[in-house]
Amino acid sequence: MQNVLVTGGAGFIGSHLVDALIEQESNVYIIDDFSTGKRENVNSRASLYELSVQDDGVAEIFKKAKFSYVFHLAAQTDVRKSCSNLLLDAKNNIIGTLNILSLCRLHRVKKFIFSSSGGVIYGDIKKPAQEVDLPRPVSPYGISKLAGELYVKFFDEYFPYTILRYSNVYGERQDPFGEAGVVSIFTKNMLKEKSCTLYGYGKPVRDYVYVGDIVRANILSIQKGDNKIINIGTGKPTSVEKLYSMLKGIVSHNIPPVYKPLREGEINCNYLCVERAKDILGWQPSVSLEDGLSKVVQWLKATKG
Repeated sequence: MQNVLVTGGAGFIGSHLVDALIEQESNVYIIDDFSTGKRENVNSRASLYELSVQDDGVAEIFKKAKFSYVFHLAAQTDVRKSCSNLLLDAKNNIIGTLNILSLCRLHRVKKFIFSSSGGVIYGDIKKPAQEVDLPRPVSPYGISKLAGELYVKFFDEYFPYTILRYSNVYGERQDPFGEAGVVSIFTKNMLKEKSCTLYGYGKPVRDYVYVGDIVRANILSIQKGDNKIINIGTGKPTSVEKLYSMLKGIVSHNIPPVYKPLREGEINCNYLCVERAKDILGWQPSVSLEDGLSKVVQWLKATKG
């Protein structure tokens, strides 16, 4: 039975990935400092280490566990926070990634799978972003993710990698409090009969992909996609206003929204071409936006989110 590391394994996406890996009978280790992760997300069958990916103690975990595969999801992901605290963003997303990569080289892992963000790497676009397009990050978060990708590629002579560039991920366990995904924020407000704020006056366009589909892409990357950068999204542009309207119909929400301009670091239009994922991973999205939104509403109702 192989040992697998998931950094950020108590977080939104990471915890779903941990569950899937455990179902496949892997021995799963989690490194998470709980800056955004939650203890209730942690699978009881995983081995949990509460520390930052920057910490010296990570070396002892690598030495002990001898990982076959490493999924690196731990990151500072708040665009606004990256604009106000550049050093914190760089320490988490660049120094933390370098620490993990260096240990992967030292302990000869079989493969490294890196969670990146097509939502911030490509910046504002006018057509579906392709992996060959010039990166145009407009926030420090996007810059740090691009830097992480470049460092990953530097290590390719020591172990293969797959870089997965996600579009806007949503689903169960996404934190609806503070700076989080718009789907969870809207749903929480609607269930509490509060108004929703539509930044950019509802016009910004995004590509919303369900978390279960993201997990499948990660699992497929264990055996496929060596040394490739691969977009993971739906290829379907959806405006914030359209998203709001769909959720409004599911929840039966009648309170008018509040319209405001875009905030610092945010972009107007971003969605991804996913043909490479189909060709290389044999992957395509399986959950429609309407079905995924219904799952989030049901989950938040059940958890009284």
